[in-house]
Amino acid sequence: MNRKTLALSAVIGLLAPVLAGCGGSDGGSDGGEAIVVGTTDQYVATEDGPAPLDPAFAYDTGSWNVLRQTIQTLMHVPRGGGAPVPEAASKCGFTDRENESYRCTLREGLKFSGGDPVTVEDVKYSIQRVLDIKDPSGISGLLSNIDTMETNGDYEIVFHLKAPDATFPYKLSTPPAGIVSQKLYEPNKLRDGFEVNGSGPYSFKAEVKGDTVVKAIFTKNPDYKGDLKLRNSKVELRPFKDADDMGKALDSGDIDVMTRAMTPEQVHSMVDNPKEGVQLTEMPGLEIRYLGFDTEAPTAKEKAVRQAMAYTIDRGKLITKVYGGMAEPLYSLIPSSVATHTNSFFNKYGDANPAKAAKLLEEAGITTPVKLTLNYTTDHYGEATAKEFETIREQLNGSRLFDVSIKGAEWSVFRPKQTKREYAVYGMGWFPDFPDPDTYIGPFLDKDNFLNTPYNNPTLRNQLIPQSRREADRSAASKTFAKIQDIIAEDVPVLPLWQGKQYVAARDDITGVEWAVNSSAELLLWELRKGTGTGS
Repeated sequence: MNRKTLALSAVIGLLAPVLAGCGGSDGGSDGGEAIVVGTTDQYVATEDGPAPLDPAFAYDTGSWNVLRQTIQTLMHVPRGGGAPVPEAASKCGFTDRENESYRCTLREGLKFSGGDPVTVEDVKYSIQRVLDIKDPSGISGLLSNIDTMETNGDYEIVFHLKAPDATFPYKLSTPPAGIVSQKLYEPNKLRDGFEVNGSGPYSFKAEVKGDTVVKAIFTKNPDYKGDLKLRNSKVELRPFKDADDMGKALDSGDIDVMTRAMTPEQVHSMVDNPKEGVQLTEMPGLEIRYLGFDTEAPTAKEKAVRQAMAYTIDRGKLITKVYGGMAEPLYSLIPSSVATHTNSFFNKYGDANPAKAAKLLEEAGITTPVKLTLNYTTDHYGEATAKEFETIREQLNGSRLFDVSIKGAEWSVFRPKQTKREYAVYGMGWFPDFPDPDTYIGPFLDKDNFLNTPYNNPTLRNQLIPQSRREADRSAASKTFAKIQDIIAEDVPVLPLWQGKQYVAARDDITGVEWAVNSSAELLLWELRKGTGTGS
């Protein structure tokens, strides 16, 4: 059978795109044979990050893609997207109109992979552990609105929040809210290495060489009880050093599925030169890329410098040169496919106006060219990142207003340095933590944020962000989100660049691919099947 390219349609809602469809049957069979999935995500233990798979530390898509298979959360976002539904819980809901008290009832009969029963005390312990460790990665910020937790018996827990938060059910679906064993995870210390134990759909084993995972093996957990339907019994996740090696492994049949991050050249080649037995699927994506600033660093503290960069960068030419049809310009932290998006950066700066940038710098008394170093990660967002930053350097230096150099580092080095604020200007990507516009605002601008940025706008942090979370009807928060986006465009603590599409390539005997990667780039390995089978 010739390779086909499938483009999945998007349903535009409050946070889109999401996939619409009915639940699948357990049709199809893998015969016990592992489905092998390739990725360029790397799992490395370092001195700065010795516990890459601990839910109190991990805050990147690759690590979350391991934890989602193994660590159960009270809630999860269902197959077709939309509001969270119970997973380890049997039911959950707010108990007050103000969205300040949230009660969950745990499913009966849950067990950790070692056989111990799961109780609400384990739920309370796991979440309190994340809050107590308060890792510099910013992961605890997702749960920091919890004031107290009250347990009743073995199955009921009530979360009392510091402030109203309609997004709290989504936050309970993220890995830092995952349930871990008190025996295996110490209360005030990260669990070093690559062991992961939970009550999720799979048990996990890592094959390690030195300080790096070379194979991650997920085996169906016979004791799993939850809302997910497994369509296979075993999956292997194999990290590759680059997309070219991953592509060769797919061509040779060593892997069945190729996930992130494929290069633009690979995608174009698959479209233009179909290969026998391989199917390329284009999926909705909510990934964004941006420049971040340490707003207290000498070279980036002047707002006029950040604004001048916003005036100078030509997103259209950047995307055409580097990504082709795999990306589109982004003029806000919130992607254009999200209903609350506004083109705040375009409205203020347009695209590529060095004359206005020069006037702005002159009026601010800033001597040009402004000398800057742009830092980026060489191995975390795909091989095209280096070319992207070379292009940004060319644009900024071409204006003669900047004297820019670029410097790349592996993610295991880059991320700790960024968190410690060793970079004045740096390039980052973001995949949403959960399907709500708040996930593009709070992690960047709220207290205990992911970037560890010193930027603090009191109007944003003390008024607008809390106000946006009070709205149970999320569409009612649109005006508040519009104000937030305008303030970001004015102050430029971050500079949005583009939002991307995503692609998955698979052997044509693998089904469920369209469900196995959602718009947030989360791997849902339980959706994959080997064999034709039937299902909806």
